[in-house]
Amino acid sequence: MGITGHHLLALETSSSVCGVALLSSEGQAYRLRSLSHDATGEHAERLLPMVDELLEQAGLGRGDLDAIAFGQGPGGFTGLRVACGVAQGMAFALGVPVIPVVSLHAAALRDTGDEPIRAVVQDARMSEVYAAVYGKAADHPSGWHTLHEPVLLDVSDVLPWVRRQARQWARQSTPAVKLLGDALDAYPQILGEEALAAVARDSADDVVLRRGAPLRASAETVAQLAWHAFQRGCVVQPHQAAPLYVRDKVAYTTAEREQGRGGNPKARPALLIRGMTDADVDEAASIEGAVQAFPWTSGNFRDALQAGYGAWVACAEGRIQGFALTMFAPDVAHLLLIAVRPDAQRGGVGHGLLRHCEGQALARGLPAIILEVRPSNAQALAFYRNRGFTQVGMRKDYYPKGRNEREDALVMEKKLGTQDGHG
Repeated sequence: MGITGHHLLALETSSSVCGVALLSSEGQAYRLRSLSHDATGEHAERLLPMVDELLEQAGLGRGDLDAIAFGQGPGGFTGLRVACGVAQGMAFALGVPVIPVVSLHAAALRDTGDEPIRAVVQDARMSEVYAAVYGKAADHPSGWHTLHEPVLLDVSDVLPWVRRQARQWARQSTPAVKLLGDALDAYPQILGEEALAAVARDSADDVVLRRGAPLRASAETVAQLAWHAFQRGCVVQPHQAAPLYVRDKVAYTTAEREQGRGGNPKARPALLIRGMTDADVDEAASIEGAVQAFPWTSGNFRDALQAGYGAWVACAEGRIQGFALTMFAPDVAHLLLIAVRPDAQRGGVGHGLLRHCEGQALARGLPAIILEVRPSNAQALAFYRNRGFTQVGMRKDYYPKGRNEREDALVMEKKLGTQDGHG
């Protein structure tokens, strides 16, 4: 695999299965060892003993490890916290980095079919599923890149969501999408005759839908994705690691759910990212004003459009949920603004916009993306760090702070190289 003498440990506990894997480089190849156990309710007790057993089988100690990876979800809350906590604790003690891996991406890698698009649907309980989509990409180290970040959907909305999005994912006249994941067993109605008939009635699109296996993430595929990230330096420090919670709150009242709270798909509809137009400027400026103390004006946005900056809006159900502006220099992409309306935050909009900007930079052959952020903005700092950004500098007195005071800006950078395959 190109890095000789390195050992990466992977933990995966997003489902009832507790899994550990050890990926070791051997010259230009690698060896993958693993252990797993159906440990419903026993993740905390089982995980570390399994780690030690696997290391003993390989003739290694914890001090031989170079990185700790974990399946960050989405999935069972308790399992995600266990894997993240163990990864952080071991990494702190050993002085090594952590690599969070989206568990749905790891599930997608387990399929062996030829279909160019894999939509993973994982049981989220309460008649809901976690869903994400991955597309075949010859230039991606893992062979698969993210087409749609994880979202929470009602079971009845899975097929309509796939149908609405399929042409954007495939960029071809007849998209072929394979659905796989444990939700197919938990909710057979997802691909039942009634659901398929409804899609056929409601759509003139010729979308080919195929059923895959009820696969879950495994420690082995978490290790494989993490290895590619490790080779590219896409790691985080232990304190920056965090589970990926697509559902923000578990217990919602009936009234809250009727209002679109929880996993109700009305609260997290399918996202469309398109170019910003002059007609979008006032709405974008309104969102900017709602989340920034010193916002850009509508005039600033129009100037950016006229200057040819990359500008996009994220829309759902006909409403703009957020936006992003990027300036493309000859050697780097500069993310100028990214904002999500307050009532749409923590729903994947910002992550989707960021990944779109990264993809646009890659399409222009740019090796990195940079941005500025206030040191006092802890939420934004955590957001960027969890997505692979690291601090590379500081701009003194960059931001206005009020009362004639100024605040420094942290300059953060993410090396791109290829599409990032982890969460």
